[in-house]
Amino acid sequence: MSAPRPRVGRERPAGGFELYSWYFFRISGLLLIFLAITHVVIMHVINTVDEIDWNFVADRWGSPFWRAFDWLMLFLALLHGLNGARLAVDDYIRARGWRIFAHSILWSAAVIFLIIGSIAVLTFDPSAFQAASTAAGS
Repeated sequence: MSAPRPRVGRERPAGGFELYSWYFFRISGLLLIFLAITHVVIMHVINTVDEIDWNFVADRWGSPFWRAFDWLMLFLALLHGLNGARLAVDDYIRARGWRIFAHSILWSAAVIFLIIGSIAVLTFDPSAFQAASTAAGS
């Protein structure tokens, strides 16, 4: 008979928010692997750094698919990182008041960065920039 192998990592939570967080970590991690590999292949293998310029980004973000792709990568990466940071805070900050403070900072930063990133991805309008640069150059 052999002794049972000890589990590595965290146990799966019994329920509530922690269970959803546990599942989100695994699902978002898998999706991020696919999204990041696709991003690296397109931006650094298929196209060279010399080819990536304003026109490349404008053409790429002219498609709703690529905007959704980049926004999903932003959203998942931000929340995946937030979830990991939240677990680190829970592990290392024992005092309830400091833990609440750290969580507040994390969530506030995540919301701010998600808003800024979403505005950049969703409102990008290359024609407005080109019109402004043409008007400034005349």
